[in-house]
Amino acid sequence: MRAAAVYGAAGSLLLTALTTAPADGDSHRWPDTRAAAEAHGMAVAEAQGTAVAAQRAAAAGIRFGPCTKDQDLPAPLRCGTVTVPLDYARPNGKTIKLTVSRVEATGKGPGNGSGKDSGNGSMKDSGKDPGKDSGRDSGRASVVRQGALVYNPGGPGASGMHFPLAGYLPEWQRIGAAYDLVGYAPRGVGRSAPLTCRDPKHLLKGPSQQPTHPSESYKRERIARAQAYARGCAERSGSGLRHYHSLNNARDLEVLRAALGEERLTFMGASYGTYIGAVYATLFPKHVRRMVFDSAVNPDPKGIWYGNNLRQSAAFERRWADFRAWTARHHAVYGLGRTAREVLGSYERARARLAAEPAGGKVGPGELQAALLQAAYYDDYWPQRALALSRYLKGDSKPLIQQAAPSPEGAVEQENGNAVYTAVECNDAPWPTDWRTWDRDNTRLARTAPFETWDNAWMNLPCAYWRVPRQRPLDVRTDPGSLPPTLILAGERDAATPYEGARELQRRLSGSVLVTERKAGTHGVGGGPNACANGYLDAYLLEGRLPEWRASCAPRPEPRPAAPGDRSAEGRAARLLR
Repeated sequence: MRAAAVYGAAGSLLLTALTTAPADGDSHRWPDTRAAAEAHGMAVAEAQGTAVAAQRAAAAGIRFGPCTKDQDLPAPLRCGTVTVPLDYARPNGKTIKLTVSRVEATGKGPGNGSGKDSGNGSMKDSGKDPGKDSGRDSGRASVVRQGALVYNPGGPGASGMHFPLAGYLPEWQRIGAAYDLVGYAPRGVGRSAPLTCRDPKHLLKGPSQQPTHPSESYKRERIARAQAYARGCAERSGSGLRHYHSLNNARDLEVLRAALGEERLTFMGASYGTYIGAVYATLFPKHVRRMVFDSAVNPDPKGIWYGNNLRQSAAFERRWADFRAWTARHHAVYGLGRTAREVLGSYERARARLAAEPAGGKVGPGELQAALLQAAYYDDYWPQRALALSRYLKGDSKPLIQQAAPSPEGAVEQENGNAVYTAVECNDAPWPTDWRTWDRDNTRLARTAPFETWDNAWMNLPCAYWRVPRQRPLDVRTDPGSLPPTLILAGERDAATPYEGARELQRRLSGSVLVTERKAGTHGVGGGPNACANGYLDAYLLEGRLPEWRASCAPRPEPRPAAPGDRSAEGRAARLLR
């Protein structure tokens, strides 16, 4: 990575002037950030504070070195930190450090097909399927080094520290040859000023029931747990808790760009990472080089986040039906039913049996549902999840325990992820504070979408009792010509980020192009097994080429049924999820 050089005495004087400049009267110092802030009704103080922090980061750069042993990162990765304000309205106040990882561009592999970097990403392609003609088999052109590609895997609460290792996978080698691959842990995550709301040991208390149609007594129990969790977040984090939200995540990204020495940002976000990218593009459009939004969150402020979670639960019901239909097509292997309805009956029998006697004392209906929710996210989990359900109903609970039982080793990381998720979503926007609203909306939805509705509600219910002032969601939107063309990738049947979100994002980001993986629901499109989608991704990141407006790809092949002990498919799904 080309970190910015440390300025000399003249640069230090400039920094002093920036950090002491009054908030009003010197707006010419921040023409981009101030204008964006005012246009979207955001506080100018935070915009100016972001400019100050970015200037400091550009001067300091990032010193990459070996990752520490406690980071549990393999040798190819190099690690460093970037300093950001806890509160951007007070850039001279408390700061926190975000951890950053990097693998430098290898400069090896086939050329990008042109030998040139189109810079602003404004080239359009000839309409050919780049998955068939993307230069993957051509070594004629030299690899063009194109700076840093920063990645955010979403969450909120996920860490991207492992992402740079993707460059060693075949699907990412051409991108890894041209770009320094950069991952980071957003504020609150991992070692980046970590948040926690309770003792992680509470995650291992035992099997959970998680009824799809909860009783009134169970609802009261969950209300009490949500209140306790919200209280724990406030007590453990104090006044700093209010500064963990999406606007600051986008500002952190701007500081990271400066620390990396990049004049403009090349960024790829997945899932919630697309929302960070969309907020960034709205606030800092002139600082964008290229952006990929993979499995896009719906950025409409009216849906952030209560409405989006209701729509997500409805979409998970459709995806759960996809899994059951696939399992029924392989009845000869699994014996769970010849129709999706019969497979549902097998699932309900397993739930009832686990409610009466948890498997291994660890796996109850809640753990079973959580394991199958992973299958609703990723096709690659289908074979092993169906096999575990089948074997359990036939008297062998070992596969189910292996796949669904809580892991003590992952408790700290899981609680940290839960805490950051809760803080960001609760801080980002107003939520209903009257339990009757939650009860009414989720009871109604659970009649047609029982699989995930109440589980999703319990996850978000602490926001009804949140003790921290809320932000107002940004109206994500860019004017024509203000933003370089960007690429949106979406699966038509994605449940975690329903497809309408990608269409809404395209309507709001001028010049954006949507590539759809038809009839597919795996959460995350780019860098996976779909050569067509990867062709569009490569063409954009390596050459700046995009279709005119929209394009589509045929779905990836369905997974094949798994034989007992075959975990290769699940391993492929997990490669980039860490």
